Amino acid sequence: MADKVEVNLTGVKQSKGVWLVKVPKYLSMQWDKATEKGEVGKITIEKKQGKTEVCFSLNEDLTSLGALGEKDASLQVPRDHPFTMHAAGGQTMAIFSQSTDGISLEGMVVHRAECRPVVSDDYMRLKKLQLKESAKPQRFSQQLEKAVTTIFKPVANHDFNLEHEKKKKTDGKMVRAERQIVLDMLFSAFEKHQYYNIKDLVDITKQPVTYLKEIVREIGVYNSKGAHKSTWELKPEYRHYQSAEEEEEMQTT
Repeated sequence: MADKVEVNLTGVKQSKGVWLVKVPKYLSMQWDKATEKGEVGKITIEKKQGKTEVCFSLNEDLTSLGALGEKDASLQVPRDHPFTMHAAGGQTMAIFSQSTDGISLEGMVVHRAECRPVVSDDYMRLKKLQLKESAKPQRFSQQLEKAVTTIFKPVANHDFNLEHEKKKKTDGKMVRAERQIVLDMLFSAFEKHQYYNIKDLVDITKQPVTYLKEIVREIGVYNSKGAHKSTWELKPEYRHYQSAEEEEEMQTT
């Protein structure tokens, strides 16, 4: 049983509510470049025509793409990011933090929002750079100057895979003959013997199993029990002999 963990709930009494905001990845990366306890930007909340507008402005010192590893210092990330507000949707959400002192409840979520950049030349250049980076292949081929000496033992092929490959190769060599030709071969075989299993009929006709079964079902019946279990024989109307039951009936009459 896991140990019980106490949660510090003092933040609930002190906080009037927190906002849960989704930000672009590049923006969070720029924030990581800020000095400890440094300012990353400012949020402005204004009323315009009775509507509340919220906007985040990135600190100018963090707009350089050098923080993203780009050599061209002229490329900048967008500064202004208006918020798109969303209703809480009847959900109860909370924000927790974890430190050496334990887990603390920072507050309850009262607003959800998305932080989106203003479309500008800087933003379009940034998107172009991101597309260029994402298009780079994750894997590439490399010519080796010398043989690899690492011992590699491939996994042995399983029996069912070998059986499947064998069956596939066998069926692949079999070419479907015309239905009447297959019927003639079947009738000829049943003139010699009364019972056959499907494997024997495949060997005789050299036909794919699925195709052969379709034809056999038209003229034969399958014995699922008895002394001749798992074999096929001709339907009564195609037999050139009388079954044991028929002979017994004839003798009785």
